[in-house]
Amino acid sequence: MQQLSLRTSMDKLFLFIATGAGSGYLPKAPGTWGSLVGVVLWLCLRPLALSTYLTVLAGLFIVGTMAAGAAEKLVDQGDPGLVVIDEIFGQLIALTLAPAHPLAAVAGFILFRFFDIRKPFPVGWLDRRIHGGLGIMLDDAAAGLLALAVLQAGLRLLGLE
Repeated sequence: MQQLSLRTSMDKLFLFIATGAGSGYLPKAPGTWGSLVGVVLWLCLRPLALSTYLTVLAGLFIVGTMAAGAAEKLVDQGDPGLVVIDEIFGQLIALTLAPAHPLAAVAGFILFRFFDIRKPFPVGWLDRRIHGGLGIMLDDAAAGLLALAVLQAGLRLLGLE
């Protein structure tokens, strides 16, 4: 675990948000842990009206962008692995409109992780060209949108929409 010199309570708050309440410190695959946090958060947010859910996503994007950018500066590293707010956000996008069915949750999780790791266009393009907090969040938003599209198509084909 990296030692950080946190000077203010705002630094601590940004790092808490950026690391997904500390899940970014878990060993081996912090992005996967962050995605799991996203699935748990989706289970809590799923009952909300779509407009409210999307408003929460918009707020999370803004706060996540600020927190990810601050965390980058605090650890003095571009897109540090401990920052997982982007995976949480991308996972929530992937599961938007998903029914309360275990298959949908598992498929959405797998699809998002696939697109986040493999980085097909435009995910990889965004990852390479946009930096800072915005870049950290945007490539995972794109991975989430790709996962959302594939998940919704698959659910329609299976009649699970």
